[in-house]
Amino acid sequence: MTDSSLEEIQNFKGKYPKQLWYLFFSEMWERFCFYGMRGMLVVFMVNQLMMDEKIANLQYGATQAFVYAFTFIGGLFADKILGYKKSLFWGGLLMIVGSILLSIDPKEFFFFGISFNIIGTGFFKPNISTMVGKLYVENDNRRDAGFSLFYAGINLGALIGGYLCIAVANGNLFANLIPINLRWNVAFGFAAFVMIISLLTFIRTQKTLGTIGLSPLSNLSNSRQKLYEWITYILSLAIIPIIMTMVSKTEYTDIFMFIIGPAALLYLFYEMRNYSLNENKKLIAALIFMLFSIFFWAFFEQSGGSLSLFAANNLENTVLGVSVDPNGINNSANSFFVIAFAALIGMVWIWMNKRKIEPNTVVKFGLGFLFLAIGFYVFYYTKFFSNSDGKTSLDLFTFAWFIITFGELCLSPIGMSVMTKLSPQKTQAVVMGMWFLASAYGQYFAGLLGANIAEASENSNNFDKLIVYADGYKQLAVYALIAGIVLILISPLVKKLMQEVK
Repeated sequence: MTDSSLEEIQNFKGKYPKQLWYLFFSEMWERFCFYGMRGMLVVFMVNQLMMDEKIANLQYGATQAFVYAFTFIGGLFADKILGYKKSLFWGGLLMIVGSILLSIDPKEFFFFGISFNIIGTGFFKPNISTMVGKLYVENDNRRDAGFSLFYAGINLGALIGGYLCIAVANGNLFANLIPINLRWNVAFGFAAFVMIISLLTFIRTQKTLGTIGLSPLSNLSNSRQKLYEWITYILSLAIIPIIMTMVSKTEYTDIFMFIIGPAALLYLFYEMRNYSLNENKKLIAALIFMLFSIFFWAFFEQSGGSLSLFAANNLENTVLGVSVDPNGINNSANSFFVIAFAALIGMVWIWMNKRKIEPNTVVKFGLGFLFLAIGFYVFYYTKFFSNSDGKTSLDLFTFAWFIITFGELCLSPIGMSVMTKLSPQKTQAVVMGMWFLASAYGQYFAGLLGANIAEASENSNNFDKLIVYADGYKQLAVYALIAGIVLILISPLVKKLMQEVK
């Protein structure tokens, strides 16, 4: 494939640039790896590492928090040293190593393999999203459609990986082909295999991205540029033992989260000195979106923590009469509904825009919380359909994910797009990293919330555990409702800060 100039890329005909499809497939397989891993963590820790449910929730929150926190650091190194292309390649390589370690001996290498994946995702995730934004000139009205398609790729990977890996590990898929003692090895092995496909896809197609993602140090001599790059590679490997310690001992996670957020804010405020008043107003609007996204993900990401245990212990194993893996449904139903309805939601926004009644981005965020509140109320309502053994309707549980999906579609794909619109060109990767850092805090608080629910149900029988978990979800529904109302009320103020950005 030949190199393309930036002008050729951005002046594409039709709805999508061809480069978007290449990034789509790289991201799809990387998300298979990520969501496949994510869906297995809590169940593996409880069933294989014999942790109690409270500790497993805290460990899950710590692991996911570090994954997203390092997207900020990865974005920073991409902006200042490696460029997006080399960052993505290095991140993919680390994720492959981590997944292979877990497939060899998941019990022995659990925290070691997870640490490779944390650092790898930090280098991979924010930079591929930023490259999507770079495919468009400023104010190209096709940008949102591009991010929506990219988001569909994320969810296609999440759908396949989220169901396949945990279903194999639980023995509900390919049970006749895989020996019982190797099920977890094979499940982690799937993640390694698809990550190799992701990286090969990127290597094969990266020339079509032209100058997008090249090293920002091109003005330096080749030897000096290589020196900075190798220092980055060595430091990212050297920090792995520290990550292992911090993830396995969650009290260190508390300290890290106490430091990384304020440090990121201080860095952004430092950068804001170089920008105009109007640019800084946009950055303040971006920070408001980030703040509310923390609350959204703290509730939504119960999916990988407390809802994983709820699925394992308290759900029947049929949807519409078809036998399935309840954990697989919990991990993949949301992605299925995103793929099914993302285009429809996009068409609704277009229809409303033509009639000049489309809600602004802030109101859409508020609507996301209202859908989230309804979905969690349905999780709570499942307790009225349980039997005496504490098993309840997987159909109703799946319906809750159907509702929550519309909330996610009001928030997440638009969130990524608006970050690229609100941030000045020179700091886009850092702002995108901070968007994922906000997700890190969401994951961190998700672990704390899940741990509180698990602690309240400690030593309970399965029926009583169902009641405790359901009541916890009712409380989260109330909080989500309040957040949604507040966002809608402050939308005129945030809209003024955003200025011409829609």
